[in-house]
Amino acid sequence: MLRKKRSKRQPKKGYETKEKTIKEVFDKSEKSSDFTTITPSELNQALQISFYKTLVDSSVLQKSVLPYVKENASSINELSDIKNIIPIEGIKIKTKPADVEKALHNGEILIYFKEKKDEFALVDINYSRLGQRETNDTQNEFNVLGPKVGFIEDLSTNLHLIRDHLNSTDLIFEEVIVGSRSQTKVVLAYLDGITNPQYTNTVKQRLDDLDIDVNFDNTHLELLISDHSRTPFPLYITTERVDRTVGALVQGQVVLISDKSSYAVIGPVSLMEFFSNPEDFYLPTVIASFFKLIRVFGILFSIFATSFYVAILTFHYEVVPKDLLGPIIFSRANVPFPPVFEVLFLEITIDLLREAGGRLPTKIGQTLGIVGGIVIGQATVEAALTSNILLIIVALAALSSFTTPIYKMSNAVRLLRYPFIVLAAIWGGLGIYVGLIILIAHLARLKSLGVPYMLPLYPYRRGGVASSFIRPDYEHTEKRPWYLRPLSIKKYNPASGRDSEDGLNTE
Repeated sequence: MLRKKRSKRQPKKGYETKEKTIKEVFDKSEKSSDFTTITPSELNQALQISFYKTLVDSSVLQKSVLPYVKENASSINELSDIKNIIPIEGIKIKTKPADVEKALHNGEILIYFKEKKDEFALVDINYSRLGQRETNDTQNEFNVLGPKVGFIEDLSTNLHLIRDHLNSTDLIFEEVIVGSRSQTKVVLAYLDGITNPQYTNTVKQRLDDLDIDVNFDNTHLELLISDHSRTPFPLYITTERVDRTVGALVQGQVVLISDKSSYAVIGPVSLMEFFSNPEDFYLPTVIASFFKLIRVFGILFSIFATSFYVAILTFHYEVVPKDLLGPIIFSRANVPFPPVFEVLFLEITIDLLREAGGRLPTKIGQTLGIVGGIVIGQATVEAALTSNILLIIVALAALSSFTTPIYKMSNAVRLLRYPFIVLAAIWGGLGIYVGLIILIAHLARLKSLGVPYMLPLYPYRRGGVASSFIRPDYEHTEKRPWYLRPLSIKKYNPASGRDSEDGLNTE
């Protein structure tokens, strides 16, 4: 006998959303700088048009809507007359607030009478092709799974891409002009009712206090508003990926988008966020957690591998196993330099190859990196300038530095290796220990928009430590990060899609 099983658990009522009124829809929308209301004709001042300019096709608006409305303004007495005036098919008359809100987010314009906001003519002029992948693949943040759409150097296109993902009146865009000569448009994006106002007010205050001639790029702006300027660590995440940006907004973070820049700036952030990749959320929990641990291990290996080599060969031969001691002595038998000079020579060579490869055209840079690495590596070993064991360690350390998804953090890791190498050469293991204490103390004093940089490790918060090193299952990620102090802590009901047992089964 065939029968249906009923779901054992129903979604909690706390996740139900109350339908907004027309006034609430307009009040929310008017907070955003890309929401526009115009009066198309002087002959009919009561008639108005409202829309999100980042979602509509402005050419269609100018050619197929406004001229016809202006020409026939005096004859428009009812909204139904719009259907006979504007040469666009599918014009609908709606009264429900939910239909009006949905239409706005779908790129439709609202035509209505100013004193009668209870009936609206909806005209679909959505710019659906704006920002499609043929023009804006991500260049520096690659992924196998998930969307590959990135930002470009056009502000309206970038805002369109974000609002196209977040169809909500809670998404607010606030425009600020930065640069006394460049007059660059910078947009602060956040979710009203979720993002803590302290962060938005702090960013707006810092932008207002800026006194610069030209804002060259969003990454330049990031440095100008950072909490600390004398640190190699990035205090904000710069990304060209739309999905990472949307994810940050949903978490309760603020985002800066600047005209003429293909990068968005996200804050506040913690240190452990730099080891997360948006692709983690498109993979099963076990696999994503494994990859995240690999990244953390790779960064630690990249920082300390060569410094441990110097410390062991200079001060601590006793820690080397007897079976490994022979090959190490044999590989360094003809090397005339002490370990520290040997390591610094190879590290600087690797960085020279990396810088040269990054500044040359793509095909030439790839060839230089491969051929140069092989030729120079082989030549230095044969010339007895370095040992072959060190060559392997340095190559692995360089490879490990690339595991972080954020380029600026990779640069910080490259820099950190050098002071640890010098300290290891002076004091051995004690020098590494002293350097580690200095590094932790430096990280502990850093802040991102006033939020401690090392959260949840310092100040210690037990609840967030596990999620810093692994990607938790979706059953345990229903809450936004507590350190962001969001106004709404819940993101979703984790049981809403797993406990349902409806379906056909035979008994």
